[in-house]
Amino acid sequence: MNLINSSNSLGGEIEGIDLKKPLTETQIKFINHSWDERLVLVFKNQKLDDNDLINFSKNFGELDPPGPNPYGITFLPDFPEINVISNVKNNTGIPIGNLGDGEAVWHADMTYNEIPPKAGILYALEVPENQGNTHFANMTYAYNQLSERLKNKINDKTLIHDSAHNSAGMLRKGYNETNNPSQTPGARHPLVIRDPQTNKKMLFLGRRPHAYIIGMEVIESEKLLDEIWQHATQVKFTWTQKWKVGDLLMWKNLNVLHKRDSFDPSTRRVMHRTQLKGDIRIAI
Repeated sequence: MNLINSSNSLGGEIEGIDLKKPLTETQIKFINHSWDERLVLVFKNQKLDDNDLINFSKNFGELDPPGPNPYGITFLPDFPEINVISNVKNNTGIPIGNLGDGEAVWHADMTYNEIPPKAGILYALEVPENQGNTHFANMTYAYNQLSERLKNKINDKTLIHDSAHNSAGMLRKGYNETNNPSQTPGARHPLVIRDPQTNKKMLFLGRRPHAYIIGMEVIESEKLLDEIWQHATQVKFTWTQKWKVGDLLMWKNLNVLHKRDSFDPSTRRVMHRTQLKGDIRIAI
């Protein structure tokens, strides 16, 4: 195996491994070390079925079931650990997956839970050419380059992470809309947390829509969050995955934000995704 670092602040490709085969302890150790360093890893030209995807994912932790979707259904009843990310609909017009073809805004996954998943793993089965790219932003670098003024303003602040909407802005089944961010349902987490492996500080933002900093006037919270988000999503903190069929991507959910570009709705995009259960409560 070999790790090829991107020239950006995160991201790397591991080559020379067939993920269909069982991993050795040496391979798992190498992947984990590379993952801690680069936060996002891609393995290209893989040929996996759903059992292979599950078996690979279990090398890195316990699997977490997908979060609720707007349709209130399980997309793969035979593989409930797998979430389907797709714009495709079946013959009766029912979506076979979640998130459609629109833009998915910057976010971390399921941070509305008290213990969010620690990682996501996404495998490309069908992708439109040169569309639907996924972007990642390094929240450790973003925190380190904050001004001292902003660090002092946010170090003791707690944020509400919205549980009512998915990353495409769709209202999840069973929730009602609210126009007041302070009434947003979801977990409360510190705005600044530490990586449990490296002890490095990082921003923990979840997603921007419907977020609220507890104890502030709504207008003040909105202004401060806008400033933090503008800083955290600068290009210098980011890396982009340009998808090809057979790419498998794994990312540290607590350490990065990610987003997806929109794509032509007449094309097909089918991705299968697992996630790893968080093993610690978020802490400063």
